[in-house]
Amino acid sequence: MENERIEPQKNPIQVSERIFSTIECLAQNGSMGLQELSTALSLNKSTVHRILNSLICMDYVRQDAESSRYSLSFKICGLANQILSKNNMIDIARPYLKELSSISGETVHLVQMDGINATYIDKVEASKNSIRMISMVGKSIPLYCSGVGKAMLADLSNEKIYSIWNRSSIEQLTPYTITNYCDFLQLIDKTRASGYAMDNEENELGVRCIAVALRGYNGKSEHAISISAPKDRMSDSRISELKELILKAKKQIEQKLKAF
Repeated sequence: MENERIEPQKNPIQVSERIFSTIECLAQNGSMGLQELSTALSLNKSTVHRILNSLICMDYVRQDAESSRYSLSFKICGLANQILSKNNMIDIARPYLKELSSISGETVHLVQMDGINATYIDKVEASKNSIRMISMVGKSIPLYCSGVGKAMLADLSNEKIYSIWNRSSIEQLTPYTITNYCDFLQLIDKTRASGYAMDNEENELGVRCIAVALRGYNGKSEHAISISAPKDRMSDSRISELKELILKAKKQIEQKLKAF
C-alpha cells in the first residue's frame, strides 16, 4: 500500500470551465473540426477530444459522420425552453407585446436584467416593412448602451448604477455610444423625468428604440419592454406617438402583475 500511486485530482472548476467554453465556442461558430476547436480554445487536441466525447455521450454534441465536424445538438435548446417556460413574466407580457407590435408595426422586445446585461426573453417581430434585427431570444446586451438597460437602471440608486458601470466593459460600439459616466447619468436623469428611455443608435447602428421598465410584484424593475425600428421610421415625432403606446402597455402589465 505504501507504494500505491495516488493520481492527482483534477481541478473541478477547470474541468467545468473547459466544458462550457467548448459549448459556447460551438454555439458561436457552428460546426467545427477538432483542430479548429483546439486552436480556438487554446487546448491540445487530446483534451478537446475527451471533452467532445463526454458531450456526445450526454447528447449535447453530435459529430457528422462524413465531415467529422462537431456541432451542438438541440438538447441545449430544450434546456433554454424549459427555463423560459418557468418565467411567468413572458406569459403575462406576451399579449401586450403582440398588441404593441400590431399597433406600431414594429419589433417589440421583453428583456430581463442579468447582472450587468439585459437578456432577451421574448420578441415579437414586426409584421411588415421590417429589417431583421440582430436581437434574438437568449442573447444578452449591455445595460449601459441599450434603451431597456437605461430604463431598468433608472429605477436603481446612483450608487448601484455606478457599481454596474464599473463592472461593465465600456466600449464605443457605435459613434453614438455613451462612454462618459457623467454624460450617462444625464441620460438616466432624463429617463427618470420622462418615464421612458431611448437608445439612439448606441448599441446597433441605424436602429433606435424606446423602452420602459416593468416593476414586478417585489417592487423591483428587473424587466423591460422596448419598441425598436430603423432610424428612418423613428423620428422624434414618431417617438412621441410610441411613447403613449408603450407607457400604456407598461401600466397594463404592471396592473396584471399586481393581480397575479
